Amino acid sequence: MDWPFFADETFFDLEKRAKELYEKTDYALMGNFCAHIFAGGQGLRGYEKFMEDLYANPEIAEAVMDKLADTYIARFEKYKNTVGKYVQIINVNDDMGTQEALQISPAMYREKVKPYQKKLYQYIKKNWNGKLFLHSCGSIVDILPDLIEIGVDIINPVQYAARGMDVRELKKNFGKELVFWGGGCDTQKILPFSTPSAIKEEVKKQADILGAGGGYVFCQVHNIQYDIKPESIMALYQ
Repeated sequence: MDWPFFADETFFDLEKRAKELYEKTDYALMGNFCAHIFAGGQGLRGYEKFMEDLYANPEIAEAVMDKLADTYIARFEKYKNTVGKYVQIINVNDDMGTQEALQISPAMYREKVKPYQKKLYQYIKKNWNGKLFLHSCGSIVDILPDLIEIGVDIINPVQYAARGMDVRELKKNFGKELVFWGGGCDTQKILPFSTPSAIKEEVKKQADILGAGGGYVFCQVHNIQYDIKPESIMALYQ
């Protein structure tokens, strides 16, 4: 079975845009490669079915994740050859947390999921000179050492309202090995329901903690929703 691949037209457009940004700005560029291993299995098999596979049919789950890793590696080669000289950061996504914990146990993650993330992430790191950015929502504190081990340099969105994601502890325990990208303001309770002055106070507190000594890129936690007041957004960035 042939798995979907990027069309050549997509790469032509990417190269054109990346080259223009590289030559006309002084910003670091991030390539949005995505590449979901765990979440990709959920997308292909269905959320409930894939979770069942991990426990009841692990050979199916592992075959899917292995094929995903191989497919993303092949895609990465084309991606690297097209825009690799222009981008400094590669973004991969794999949502593994919930508000309270990982979606699966840390032991299950290490046994079943980590090997295929490692296969992909370490291939990227060995074959391209840049930083690896992982977007993973929720409480992922229990596997941060594992993610560091397999090559992750940057963590986003730093969902500090989730269990165990206190930014003081994250900075203390992982700040020398990870860049935190996010965590600037909670978008579940603070940004929607607080006054502009309270939002400013929250942002200052978060930025002071996460930005101490460097290794921080300011951003709110995940996306700003459509119903957020303009004055709240202004307060966030002021």
